[in-house]
Parts: sequence; C-alpha cells; structure tokens
Amino acid sequence: MEEKDKPNKGYSADSIQALEGMEHVRMRPSMYIGDVGVRGLHHLVYEVVDNSIDEALAGHCDHIDVTITETNGVIVRDNGRGIPVDMHKKEGVSALEVVMTKIGAGGKFDKDSYKVSGGLHGVGVSVVNALSVNLRATVYREGKVYQQEYSRGKRVNEVKEIGTTELRGTEVEFQADDQIFDSLEFNYETLATRMRELSFLNKGITVTLKDLRTPDEKGEFPTEIFHSDEGLKEFVAFLDGNRERLISEVISIEGEKGGIPVEVAMVYNTSYSENIHAYVNNINTHEGGTHLSGFRRGLTNTLKKYADSSGMLDKLKFEISGDDFREGLTAIVSVKVQEPQFEGQTKTKLGNREVTAPVSQAVSEMLENYLEEHPADARIIVQKVILAATARHAARKAREMVQRKNVMSGSGLPGKLSDCSDKDPVNCELFLVEGDSAGGTAKQGRDRMFQAILPLRGKILNVEKAMQHKAFENEEIKNMYTALGVTIGTAEDERALNLEKLRYHKVIIMCDADVDGSHIATLILTFFFRYMKELVESGYLYIAAPPLYLVKKGAKSEYCWNDDQRDTAVLKLKGEGKESSVGIQRYKGLGEMNAEQLWETTMDPTFRTLRKVTIDNAIEADRVFSMLMGDEVPPRREFIEKNAKYAKIDA
Repeated sequence: MEEKDKPNKGYSADSIQALEGMEHVRMRPSMYIGDVGVRGLHHLVYEVVDNSIDEALAGHCDHIDVTITETNGVIVRDNGRGIPVDMHKKEGVSALEVVMTKIGAGGKFDKDSYKVSGGLHGVGVSVVNALSVNLRATVYREGKVYQQEYSRGKRVNEVKEIGTTELRGTEVEFQADDQIFDSLEFNYETLATRMRELSFLNKGITVTLKDLRTPDEKGEFPTEIFHSDEGLKEFVAFLDGNRERLISEVISIEGEKGGIPVEVAMVYNTSYSENIHAYVNNINTHEGGTHLSGFRRGLTNTLKKYADSSGMLDKLKFEISGDDFREGLTAIVSVKVQEPQFEGQTKTKLGNREVTAPVSQAVSEMLENYLEEHPADARIIVQKVILAATARHAARKAREMVQRKNVMSGSGLPGKLSDCSDKDPVNCELFLVEGDSAGGTAKQGRDRMFQAILPLRGKILNVEKAMQHKAFENEEIKNMYTALGVTIGTAEDERALNLEKLRYHKVIIMCDADVDGSHIATLILTFFFRYMKELVESGYLYIAAPPLYLVKKGAKSEYCWNDDQRDTAVLKLKGEGKESSVGIQRYKGLGEMNAEQLWETTMDPTFRTLRKVTIDNAIEADRVFSMLMGDEVPPRREFIEKNAKYAKIDA
C-alpha cells in the first residue's frame, strides 16, 4: 500500500481539541501576555492595575496600592466602586466570578460603564487568574466585604460575605503559576517604572509601590509613592532631567479635539536625538501610528510656517526636512480612543485614521500660541532646526561615504575583520572585541566556520554627545557598519536602519571584565541604541560574559563569574580540614586568557553565557543612556551613589 493510501488511524472528530477560555490561556499563554518569561510575568501586574486605572479614568478611583509579597505574590488594591457581586443574569453566577473566570468579560465592553479603558485586548484580570496558582479577590462595596478564591482560573468557593466596612474598592492578590512561568521573581525597578509612567499619564492618581521581600539596612521595606499634578508636562521634565534644556519651559496642551481627548507635552534640548513617545489609553505604542503622524504633521507645518515668515531660512541653500524639526526634541503624545484599532508586528501601532487630524490640530494650536508668546524661544528653536538641517546634510555625505566604501572596495569588508566561512546570517556570529590584543586571542580561539572577529581600538566615539556626521566619520563605527552589511535609509525614513543584508544574526559585545571594559561596552550599547535600534529590537545584540576568576589547586581548576562562586570554589578545592595555598587569578582583561581559555569560557556555544540585549522600556532606556553618557554630571553622580552597593573597586 502506498503511503498516501494509508488510513488516518486515530484521527477523528474526537482528536480535535476545542479549547475555550481559561484552558486556552493556560495552553497558549504567550498569545495573551506576550511570553512566559520576565516580561510576561510583569504583564500580569499591569493587567490587574489596568482595571484600577479604568476606574480612575471613569472618575471613581484616585488611589492604587501595589505590593510585592514575601513569596513573590502581588496585591493590587484600589478605592474604586468595587467589582459588582450580584448575580449575573446570563451566566447564573456572581458578576465577580464572571469577571474573574470568563475571557473578555468586564465593564470595559459596556460603553456606559467606561468611556475608554486601558489594555490592548480587554482580556484583563481573567487571564491573570488563569495563569495564577491561586488568586483571591476581595470586594469592598456598599458597606460589605465580599471574597472569592480561585486556583488556575477555576473557582475554589462561592462568593462569600465576610464582614462590614466603610471602605470601597477591589483588592486582587495572586501568585503566578510556576507551571507556566520560567521565573516568578518580580523586578522592583521594572514595576516602579510602569507605575511612575501611569501616574504621569493619569494625573491626580496616587500609585504606591511596596516590596515586602527584603528590608533595607534600617529594617524598612522599599516603598515609593507616584503622583503627578501636571501629567505629561512633568513626564517630559522627568525624561529630560539629564539633558540641557534649550527653551525656558515645557510646551503643553490638553483638551478634546474632534471628540478625542488629546494631551501633548514637548521641550527642546541641546542633544542630537529625537525622543518622542506616543500612548493610546496608557499603552506605549512604540511602533507609532496615526496619533504620531498627527503630531509630526502639526509640528512640521507650524514650525515651517513660522521659520519661513521669520526670514531665518533665507540664506539656507537646501531644503529643511521633517527630521530637522525633531532633532533635540523630547515629546509625549497621549490620546484616549474609545475603540482603538492596533496593527503592526507587535500590535502596538495605532491604526484609527480619525485620530490624526485632532492631534495635528492640537499641536498646531499649542505651538502657534507658544511661538507668539515666546519670541526668544521661537528664535532658538528655528536656529536649532537650521543647525540640524546643516548637520543632516553633512551626515548624508558621511553616510554615502560609508556605503560607497562597500561598492568601491569589492567585498566592502574592513581589513581588521576576520570573517567566518559560513555565509548564512542565521548561523553566523560577529564578536566586537575590545582592543587588538584580545582580538588576536579571540581570532586564535574561535570556530572559524561561524564566528567572525572585529577588534575595536580603544573607546569608540560617545554618540550621545556627537553630531550625526561625526558618528559616520568615526573609523570604528564605519567598520561596524561595513562588517555588519547594514545600510542607512529606507523609502519611509532616511535615518532608519536597513537590515536586509545583515551578515550576522548574533552580534556579541566582548569586553574586559573591569571598569574600563564596562565603559567601552556602554559606549557600544549607546551607539546601537541610538543608531541601530532596529537591530536590538530584532533580538540580534548580545553581551559576552567572560569569567572574573580562575580558582586553581594542583591539577584542579574552576572558573568563576562572581565573588560567591569564587568563595564556594575555594572552599571546595581546599577540602574539609585540609589547610593548603589555593590559587586565585583575577582576570582584568580578555588578553590575560589564552585562546583555549577564552574559547571554553566565553565563546564556546556549549558552555558560554550570553546576555541578550532587549529594550523592555524605551523611555527608561533613553533616560538612562542620556544620564550615563550625556553632559549633565549631577544626575550621573546621583545614580552612581544610589547604585554604589553594586560597584566594586578593582585592586
């Protein structure tokens, strides 16, 4: 019998799984929360907090408390109306149980209950319930306290009335399921960043974050209170705290245009990067969309009109582009849309066409008023635009030189690059190695089939403080562009990175494990964040982790990556009750290892550790890079003092 004629044994209607609701969430969690790693874990908290924010947007809540418990559980408490607990006619159970156990259930689908709501899909707290080993909901409503418990999405008991109260609101306590998530460890700073963001985006709300896991030296638990009276105006000031401001105050507007609530705030600084963040219903739409298009249109048209009428552009020999108006600009655009339509690769690009005109109108109105009332600032802004246009013109020539080098020199590859044999980018790795000496060791130790080595001499240019054309004129940066095979400029954006001809799908920064090495790695990371963000977002950038120590006794030796591992290795090699001079070698540089050691600790895919570089929060990343690599010293000093407990001084 031929293969195609064989009967489909065991394959019948019974084999088709019709997964519904909570079962489907547990089987395909990534469809609902993105992934089951650290990002997905934190997303659980955001989903519960979003419910409280919805109450705030509807005018019923102004306090939200988030607590990380001793066991890495989370409690979210608000002072809203409290989820209804009366019988749901259609489902035949309490409305609370419906909200907690039915996908897509909730007041946000009833336009009379919520005009707008946060969250992407309205899946909310029921998904959190499905992915928690246990969850307890407590409702304070109409003088009474109600409670219901669940496990992995299913109710454990009926809704119970457990007491009386003068309070109102909802409290949700959950413990994420270790059968679902890779890790259950919540990161305090990650949660703090989002809570701070929400307080700026929803002025007047107080969000408290408390961590009960580890007390500080005084025996107190880390606690922060986030509250903003001025909203986006304060948000922009916070983001730009590490930069030198170019104009006297933050420009802002708030109101309703075409039935859509629009809030915008912006300020110019002396930097060379554009820093615009757009939100819809508190969601950071990092792929942009119609609201961002409206902002750019309003900004460009209004400033161009003003610059033309001022006569300041008369001597300029080339056209000004939209990019020039946005250099050195930090801005936040926030809109509230009743029925947002999302598109793009990660569903974070707003597609509602009716949003563009209201945002453009709001920005035009805001800028016209500001420019008229602040003529000195208006002149400074136009001068900045002219400077940006001049620099862009020079940068274009420098970029063309980088790309022309590819064509004129055959392969276009830098002479310092030791390339690999394999030409399939999926298999290939490029190590960016600090210094020629370490580069030589890496060349000897690598697997030539799939590992390429590009030594970088010294500290590359700090692009945070350099104009764009200076970056493209820098030899080390030019070498990185040509080695990677990427080009700059697409049909839509002349500054965008084109990854079509990227030659390696792993780009690995390999620097010394000392202070200088960390500084060089930070310089390289700054370059990638500012000039090759698309490569980072695609998941192609990594940092190598060379060992800090080699602990040796006789013929036995062990590599260690931190002090704890070193101490454990020393005790192990000493042996019980035996006194002997275990040797400890501290590696200050990659060059101190021979080729074989570098391969087996840092380059061999079987045993090495690579740290993948991701951008979980572009706003926070921008703030940290501008603080670490910018001109303002006080914020950097404050950061170092705050994090000094993590710092070690090399002997």
